[in-house]
Amino acid sequence: MKQLVLDIRPDAPPTLDNFVSGANAELVAMLTLLADRATAAQLPARHLYLWGTPGSGRSHLLRATIAMAREAGRPTHLLAATDIDDALPETPDALLALDDVDQLRADAQVALFNAFNRARGNGQSLLLSGSCAPLGLSVREDLRTRIGQSLIYEVQPLDDDSRAAILATLAERRGLRLAEEVVEFLLRHGRRELSSLLAVLDALDAASLERKRPITLPLLREMMQQGLAI
Repeated sequence: MKQLVLDIRPDAPPTLDNFVSGANAELVAMLTLLADRATAAQLPARHLYLWGTPGSGRSHLLRATIAMAREAGRPTHLLAATDIDDALPETPDALLALDDVDQLRADAQVALFNAFNRARGNGQSLLLSGSCAPLGLSVREDLRTRIGQSLIYEVQPLDDDSRAAILATLAERRGLRLAEEVVEFLLRHGRRELSSLLAVLDALDAASLERKRPITLPLLREMMQQGLAI
């Protein structure tokens, strides 16, 4: 694991530091290089495509990389596929990030194909995300070929040991005592996305403070009976 996040909240700005990399350390390293124009030239390909299941952190990684590039002084654009029409920004040397390319409309697919073709001339790098590997994308064949020539990474999900370690670390940072049986119950019966687990931890934190009770399995069960979704 790259590191355990010290402050992961729904409103915390996404960064590569507060993305718990787990088995994605190489991907995070590549994104760090891509963000800076000087180091992007070290990559074996100009463009990068990452894919993974919903909740895997694809959008977080795009937003975090764009933020890092902006801090490094590189021009940036971050666009959702559904917001693209028949043209994309041609800003020289920019990092152009497109989320959910599997949702591109026909005219937007042409726009992305053209962006690939002019990228070498205008110095742009493309950072793309989708829900599946390039071969599974429902896009025009020439665009799928271009995407397939990029650096390709599947965002690997966290394992249960990583999830448990994150919850324990965050609880410790908040001064909470989180019973192991609570973590085991959440991982066995709850939603496994990190955002969902953190939302439950927030609710348990508030309930523990309000009721002056430790975070135990009976408290969790009581909250579930009162409507807490895990």
